[in-house]
Amino acid sequence: MTVKDHRLLDGRAVRDRILQDVFQRVQEASATHTIGRLVSVSIGAHKAAAVYVRGQTSAAKKVGLRFEEQIWPATLTQEQCKARLVAMNDDRDVLGVILQRPVPPHIHGRSLASAIHPFKDLEGMNPASIGDIVYNDLTLAPCTAAASVELIKATGLTLHGLEVVMVGHSEIVGKPAAFMLMAEGATVTVCHHLTRSVAAHSRRADAVLVAVGKPKFLNADMVKPGAAVIDIGINQVTDPNGETLIVGDVDTDSVKEVASWVTPVPGGVGPVTVAMFMRNAITAHRKQLDAGWLR
Repeated sequence: MTVKDHRLLDGRAVRDRILQDVFQRVQEASATHTIGRLVSVSIGAHKAAAVYVRGQTSAAKKVGLRFEEQIWPATLTQEQCKARLVAMNDDRDVLGVILQRPVPPHIHGRSLASAIHPFKDLEGMNPASIGDIVYNDLTLAPCTAAASVELIKATGLTLHGLEVVMVGHSEIVGKPAAFMLMAEGATVTVCHHLTRSVAAHSRRADAVLVAVGKPKFLNADMVKPGAAVIDIGINQVTDPNGETLIVGDVDTDSVKEVASWVTPVPGGVGPVTVAMFMRNAITAHRKQLDAGWLR
């Protein structure tokens, strides 16, 4: 019999709780209005994207939302892709769009994300959606950043006044996560590749979030006893036996001996991110209703 390690913060349990709440909201909303479908867009076929799409398909089924996967030719131009996305903005039967990464080299991902209307932007990656976070509007926030904040809440820690260090300042995760945490009342320090001593900051933090793309970057010496550690990294490595493994940015085995909570990889932030897509979907439905888009 395997004994559960309670220091590992189970993202699947948090995911299931969120999906159950979304299911109830979908049931209530669909009683009075037709809810459109979710559209996943991949430009070219990618094995990594296919894994994410499977998770999103399963989550949509659990909450009662229709899900459509579209794989567009990698030969499409930027303008052709943009035109297709704009057409979805005008389609009432499209509740929201998820633009899968990566995109082909000739496609400018950020520009393409801006073509998706903020009310249909389930990833929360439209520049307007990012900008809303600065004004403390977190309703359609970037999903991975939102998942990280949700996992800190799952520890029971109070975010008001919490000392948090965000290691990594990407536009997709680090920056939005920092703004979301500040909106929740946390005191946030952001570290990056020019920070002189990440450990000097992380050792005093009540919670540390890591998204730097470096396998096992954060070790036990960099963590305050009793802290919460949220590992956002996903790295593919090869072990001495030649087997491919997926590991995070945290040295989980050492850190869990010091921290009170650590998210595992896989099974931590990833499942909650998928749930956030579904939460954003039903929130988008409410925004579209309030805007008079739907009958």
